Amino acid sequence: MMKNVGIMLLLCIANYCFGQVAVEKTSVDGDGILDFPSNTKKGIILPGVTSLPSGAEGTILFDRTDNKVKYYDGTAWENLTEDTGSARSQDNTVGEAVSSGPGVIIGANTSSVEGVLVLESSNKALILPKIAAPHLNVVNPEAGMICYDTTNQIIAIFNGNTWEFWD
Repeated sequence: MMKNVGIMLLLCIANYCFGQVAVEKTSVDGDGILDFPSNTKKGIILPGVTSLPSGAEGTILFDRTDNKVKYYDGTAWENLTEDTGSARSQDNTVGEAVSSGPGVIIGANTSSVEGVLVLESSNKALILPKIAAPHLNVVNPEAGMICYDTTNQIIAIFNGNTWEFWD
């Protein structure tokens, strides 16, 4: 009997550990795999690279060679920002120590792809940090910052010079 209770408890804990992650908050909104608080001035800083990797479909990064945010569609790297930006620093450059391993995986024990942060789920998605009018409220954003603009209900990406918006 105790063995069965122990197994059930272990399964419940394992399911909880690979479910959802809330950052700076106690619970996840909806079915997100990774969620951030509302009414913040913090966004996600995408990893900056100086050479494009052989990415997995859905990879998003900041390309420091032309200062553009890009994603990999499975066959080619596509620009998410049209204007060329500029990077103030190398703070978000992916170093050898970070880029040479599997990185952090959320949603599974392992992943077939490598990345700094890999979100594995067939039914959950990333919930971007929610910021009201980031182009007005975020002081000194870093190149490659991405968030959800709650005022305009649109995705906002800072390319190092200007904010660009996706609806």
